[in-house]
Amino acid sequence: MHSSDQPESTAEMFGLLLRHFRERTGLSQEQLGKRIGYSKSQVAMVERGARPPKGVFVQRADEVLGAQGALIVAAPKPRKGSPLPDWFTPFAEEETGAFARHEYETHVTPGLLQTEAYARAVFASAHPTYDDDEIEEKVAARLARQTLLGRKPLPDISFVLELSALTRPIGSRRILKAQLHHLAEVARLRHVRIQLMSPDREDHAGLNGPFVLLETAERRQLAYIEGQGGSFFITEQPDLGNLFGRYGVLRAQAYTPERTLETIEKMAEEL
Repeated sequence: MHSSDQPESTAEMFGLLLRHFRERTGLSQEQLGKRIGYSKSQVAMVERGARPPKGVFVQRADEVLGAQGALIVAAPKPRKGSPLPDWFTPFAEEETGAFARHEYETHVTPGLLQTEAYARAVFASAHPTYDDDEIEEKVAARLARQTLLGRKPLPDISFVLELSALTRPIGSRRILKAQLHHLAEVARLRHVRIQLMSPDREDHAGLNGPFVLLETAERRQLAYIEGQGGSFFITEQPDLGNLFGRYGVLRAQAYTPERTLETIEKMAEEL
């Protein structure tokens, strides 16, 4: 390699090493992407050095390609101070261009539906405590993700929410009231369906907890599950199909979108 062909950045050096191990293993970019939970285009961008690897990309690629830690050592260091957690970034990137997004939530109004005041109250309640600048960065990042709601072409978006996610007065009753009014406005959008789960149901398909389903721009399906301080993608069958099926049952068990809108409006009026 001539000196002019030398990689100019750590990201480019990592990309060359990733391609070396991928080709040695005989996998295509698409095959590697499927095995580690990323799209072909994301793998291609990392190999070109056009974007650094994020989230669990490095760990999964190192394992799948049998690099024995070489990719982990060579990986660019994550940028400090990012408003999005490193483990959440891959999901946020897929979400931006998603063809469809569906979410079941139990504890809090989902980030895509939060008002600025509600989001700020959520981050202000976090432990360990964020300083004021960190809170504002995270609020801005959360609000930026909400551009998905008005993106063209319009994505297919739906939510199934437990009633308890809308009753806790996070921040204050005033903030919750404004949050409910905002939720009603979003629920009136033609491409968004919000459904509340009846608190009186005796059978329930979502007892294992919340999750998000995505259909990417390439029509690839994946699921995202978040826990205490971490998350993971589900990209393989039968687990992926089971979650999509479970969400279908949840929608059938929940209130209709029309009844949900009426319930939310009544809740807001009573605060």
